[in-house]
Amino acid sequence: MRISIPDTVLSTELDDEGVLLNLETGEYFGLDEVGLDFWKALAAHGEIAAARAALLAQYDVTEAVLAHDLDRLVATLAEHQLVVVTDG
Repeated sequence: MRISIPDTVLSTELDDEGVLLNLETGEYFGLDEVGLDFWKALAAHGEIAAARAALLAQYDVTEAVLAHDLDRLVATLAEHQLVVVTDG
């Protein structure tokens, strides 16, 4: 699955945390250090599987745990219109 970040979504990094802003809805979303790493991987790779592979190289965790956490974050971001997920 591919992931894209709409032009109406801004992100910034503050220390080891991130803040996302949807300019259309005015909604803010905070990311902790791990969430910020996940966000960066998603933005850099544009594909969930590729982001997962990159994150597995970074974190000492099983693939199942990482996949679960990444899928949960992607679902939450999509729900808040901060990312768009498409097949392909």
